[in-house]
Amino acid sequence: MLTYHLKKGPNPLYQQLYQAIKSDIIAGKLVNKEKLPSKRSLARNLGVSTITVENAYDQLIIEGLVYSQEKRGYYVNDWQGLPSLKEREKVDHHIRLPEEEHFTFNFSEKQSQLDSFPFSIMNRMMHDTIANYQADLLKPPLGGGVAALREAIASHLASFRGMAVDPKQIIVGAGTEYLYGLLIQLLGRDKIYCIENPGYPKLRQIYTKQGVDCRLAGIDDQGLRVEALEKQQAQIAHLNPTHHFPTGTTMPVSRRYQLLAWTSEASDRYLIEDDYDSEFRFHGKPLPTLQSIDASAKVIYLNTFSKSLAPTIRISYMVLPAQLANQFYRDLSFYSCTVSTFEQYSLAQFIQEGYFEKHINRMRRHYSKKREKVTQLIKEHFSTDQCQIIEGETGLHLVLKLQTSLSDGEVKDRLLKQGIGIKSVSDYDMEPVAKSRQLFLLNDAAVDLSKLQEALAIVKTELFS
Repeated sequence: MLTYHLKKGPNPLYQQLYQAIKSDIIAGKLVNKEKLPSKRSLARNLGVSTITVENAYDQLIIEGLVYSQEKRGYYVNDWQGLPSLKEREKVDHHIRLPEEEHFTFNFSEKQSQLDSFPFSIMNRMMHDTIANYQADLLKPPLGGGVAALREAIASHLASFRGMAVDPKQIIVGAGTEYLYGLLIQLLGRDKIYCIENPGYPKLRQIYTKQGVDCRLAGIDDQGLRVEALEKQQAQIAHLNPTHHFPTGTTMPVSRRYQLLAWTSEASDRYLIEDDYDSEFRFHGKPLPTLQSIDASAKVIYLNTFSKSLAPTIRISYMVLPAQLANQFYRDLSFYSCTVSTFEQYSLAQFIQEGYFEKHINRMRRHYSKKREKVTQLIKEHFSTDQCQIIEGETGLHLVLKLQTSLSDGEVKDRLLKQGIGIKSVSDYDMEPVAKSRQLFLLNDAAVDLSKLQEALAIVKTELFS
């Protein structure tokens, strides 16, 4: 008769019994086809319930270590032919994950600072959501997202961007990349899409992987040029008019009207307006969005909470013109919303109760003060002949013009040897041969001020000594 010492503790008794029998089988103490005690007799011998023995035997059967025969009992299986867990853990298929870059200091840091996120308030919103929306949390939402969040976003857009939006025009998704995929299905893969160059290389990758013809349109000091769109025979233009990435250019109203006029010349032309960090404007009155001055319903507005809250908050949204919204609900509403209902209700409450507005105002003041400190440190380390600060009115990064004879690649290599990471505007030039511009990005919202002074000193030594 099998005898094991089972003790009451954190591990259930059946789990202890299962492990003990398994160990004896693997060690060879219990051999192939050996009959195990009946559930009743083993339970009596160990002083446990028959349910405990039954659960242990069931687990052994699931793993293939034991088999049962009706009215005859339980037997040890030929476990030698089964791969052990340890053997499976040792398998290496040489799968290569992308390597993370590690720097002593990174001018293009994207990580948000922990003290800037409203953890305590968001924690309360989540608790309130569970308490107040229990029934709603179990209902499948519409493909566009729960009504509460879409209504909260519409109210926010009216207050902050002067946009009159029907909540039903708003489609919520887990990140703008998911929304791009929906847009391609709405607008068609047979269209010619144009993106700004320099611009966001990942955007080109997404469009290309979706099988569409994605072309590059050049920009000038006012942003995307209509002539460039016409040259590329574009039908869909994707742009950042409020704060172009990476140059930081803000498109004037006159250019915005030129682009709207371009869309009105053909029924299949649309503008995709990416307003990704428009909440953070430090000087003057914000310019109107393309969507708010669009009289022809040809602008698709996109924004995200990744910039205003944290990069890991994968909640974005788009505002569709009425005709495209109807098309979405007719043709694509079978898609489930990719943001969990729980997150949507929590964020909706965060916005509705005014916490999002307070957070934006607090962070705007914080980033404004931080920018002043950053620009002051730069001016202390460099003369205007060495470095010029190109500061936009909106957004969370600066552009530095480094007056050096070195190419952009040489600058980056020299700094990398000192453990410093930096991105150049030319890194975002998607032409086959990118030109050196001596323009470099500084994400002043995310950099560590305690290390910035030392990093600037290294830059000066490496480039100007």
